[in-house]
Amino acid sequence: MSEETREETRSEVYAELAAVGPYGVRPGHALITMVEPHPGHEYAYNRWYEDDHYYAGAMAMPWMFAGRRWVATRELQELRSPEDSAVARPTTAGCYLSTYWITEGRYDDHMKWTVGINKRLNRDGRVYQDRTHVFTSFQDHEATVYRDGAAGPRDLHALDHPYAGLVVEVVDADGPDERAALLEWLRSRHLPKRLAGSPAAMVTVFRPTPLPGDRMTYVKQVEGVDTRLTLLWFLEADPRTCWEPFGQEGDLVRESGHGRVELLAPFIPTVPGTDRYVDQLR
Repeated sequence: MSEETREETRSEVYAELAAVGPYGVRPGHALITMVEPHPGHEYAYNRWYEDDHYYAGAMAMPWMFAGRRWVATRELQELRSPEDSAVARPTTAGCYLSTYWITEGRYDDHMKWTVGINKRLNRDGRVYQDRTHVFTSFQDHEATVYRDGAAGPRDLHALDHPYAGLVVEVVDADGPDERAALLEWLRSRHLPKRLAGSPAAMVTVFRPTPLPGDRMTYVKQVEGVDTRLTLLWFLEADPRTCWEPFGQEGDLVRESGHGRVELLAPFIPTVPGTDRYVDQLR
């Protein structure tokens, strides 16, 4: 088969794949990845991720339709809790966060592509090795709770709307059977009450899924796949100006009897194409 024929065949396959299957805009799945560049590699890591990996390793892939990068300066890192976090060890680890939405129903299709492209990038020397994945997880969407009901941006807009901050909250239920009760308490009672009058416009709730066995070895399976939920609080204000209410979150969850907060971490958005905040990480 000639190269021209192979190209025509590939084009036909692409057309066939686009004509079938889900193609909505709901964020049915997410990639949430918190990474710590090794000391001395902060600038190089930032440039690699922004100039290459954000696009070639994420946004150029099928069914990944929105993305945004976030950063935690040292000041923001020091607001994190709890000190004995089961997610970030030490709690300050993971100064960069990337969040991506994946079309509902396209998780398996996307995963086959992402494993293949990342193997290729690694083989071609386009994967930056001087970094540690602190918390990298593909997750399924469970709920979105809005502060203002039908008004304002929806969850599908969340990674494009210019929110001023993001808080990542990881909550662990007592066991797999208890996670459903935790989710219901969050969705129907806790989050509506906490959002009322707050600077957070919405909270999206996800549950982690097992990573594929053929993934790159530097990405570790997160703990708590059967027990955890990940909450993303989208803020209209810098988290440093409104952090006091978040200081109560651990106690409120524990007192509910439904679980324990394993990480509460604030971030602000990066400024694409710049190295802003890189000199404030340590």
